Amino acid sequence: MLSMLEYIKTILQKVSFDRSLFQKELAKAIKLLIPKEVKQLKRWCYHQFGKVYRVVLNRCFAGRVRFT
Repeated sequence: MLSMLEYIKTILQKVSFDRSLFQKELAKAIKLLIPKEVKQLKRWCYHQFGKVYRVVLNRCFAGRVRFT
């Protein structure tokens, strides 16, 4: 059984052909995950999609409120 994080990664890979859909799914994912998982997702997203969707990634992850 996939963890939520792994499931979200799968979804993001499948929708990565469409900028708008990718942004929508990423924003939804960030709301669903706990902070530790968001950090892992962020690292993975920049590695996988940083060259294509850097602006989208910056926008989505900048909106995340940090509790430290």
